[in-house]
Amino acid sequence: MGDFTAFREKMERAEVREAAILAFERAYGRLVSGESGLLAEEAIEPSSGIPAAGGEGGAEFSPELLGQTVVIKLNGGLGTSMGLQKAKSLLEVKDGKSFLDLMVRQVKHLRDETGAKVRFLLMNSFATSADTRAALEGGPLAGEDCELMQNQVPKVDAATLAPVEWPADPDLEWCPPGHGDLYPALVGSGWLDRLLDAGVRYAFVSNSDNLGAVLDAGLLQYFADRDAPFLMEVTRRTESDKKGGHLAKRSGDGRLVLREVAQCPEDDLASFQDIDRHRFFNTNNLWLRLDVLKDVMAAQGGVLPLPVIRNAKTVDPRDKESTPVIQLETAMGAAIECFEGAAAVEVPRSRFAPVKTTGDLLALRSDAYEVRDDGCVVLATRREGVPPVIKLGADYKMVDSLEALGVPSLVEADSLELEGLFAFAPGAVVRGAVQRRNPNGEREVLAGVVA
Repeated sequence: MGDFTAFREKMERAEVREAAILAFERAYGRLVSGESGLLAEEAIEPSSGIPAAGGEGGAEFSPELLGQTVVIKLNGGLGTSMGLQKAKSLLEVKDGKSFLDLMVRQVKHLRDETGAKVRFLLMNSFATSADTRAALEGGPLAGEDCELMQNQVPKVDAATLAPVEWPADPDLEWCPPGHGDLYPALVGSGWLDRLLDAGVRYAFVSNSDNLGAVLDAGLLQYFADRDAPFLMEVTRRTESDKKGGHLAKRSGDGRLVLREVAQCPEDDLASFQDIDRHRFFNTNNLWLRLDVLKDVMAAQGGVLPLPVIRNAKTVDPRDKESTPVIQLETAMGAAIECFEGAAAVEVPRSRFAPVKTTGDLLALRSDAYEVRDDGCVVLATRREGVPPVIKLGADYKMVDSLEALGVPSLVEADSLELEGLFAFAPGAVVRGAVQRRNPNGEREVLAGVVA
């Protein structure tokens, strides 16, 4: 067990790029060596002294800096948890516009206002590439090469540590390697060299479903002035964030590290979820110096030494009786420990506004949020920076279920919790904290002021 030859041959047959093969070989080596990938509480200290971003919102963009910047959006997800079978970024979120529409509008606005051609890349997966490219046709970026293709890696047979075989559906023998694949994807695709040759030094990377993650003039200037190789945007953890990855300092050398829950020993879970001890979580909004990234990867033999996360699955995720496998993944933010001088900055919670549930989507579609001319989605002024808290029951797990529910006014809502079937009549207004239960199975209509 533990021979990588079969993996290399399989990946080469599938025309996986060499940079991705090397990264997977390193991850596989950690697996067969018995490394757990766990980061114990005794090996870290709480992060402290994290500076807060100040006054960035009112800063003006430097055309010179913009011309040296690329915006990279992670766009590999299908949104299957919400019933989608296409790129999640194509989901309508506001006024008939999708995530992708709004991202494109933001880029175009920056170019038009400053005259600088800020670059734009979408890290697509094999599942999202065709739909995304089709959606871009006829728009402001039509004909522009803006795709960075995510790699795929083999699933590992948990019993033999060989490449799993599944003749019934060979596509299921492969999996995405996590968003830590950003780094080998940039190198292997040739995009890293193309960007550097074009004078691009700075990259802002974020998830495509996070509408709060917009290119910010002040943060770009802060990153450039600090001359750091890597900057992670963090924000304060709340009870709803306690299962997410948190920032810490490694006891041995004081370097900042990111610890995900999959890396936490079971005995340390209480400490992991202690939001007073570990106060900051990773928004997955990252800033990179591309020239430093190239140097660091070259010094490491073409591989960024990221911590490896082991995920136990079955080869067919819909069949729990199918062959047990191990999926080897890495996290993009974990690269913070790979760069000397890497830093973190505390940003407002508004820069972390992902759409993970239909409740998030309902709030965005309501008047609690507005779309500015520059394509940025912001809370209505009357909200004073506080979003409504929306919790929808099991009947609303899928996006399609929102059509029958309707979109009420939420600008005056503190919270809305629904359990059972409801429909908001046209003009319905939710005010204050509203909680409704309907166990009858017949859809109940909510009209007028609902308080």
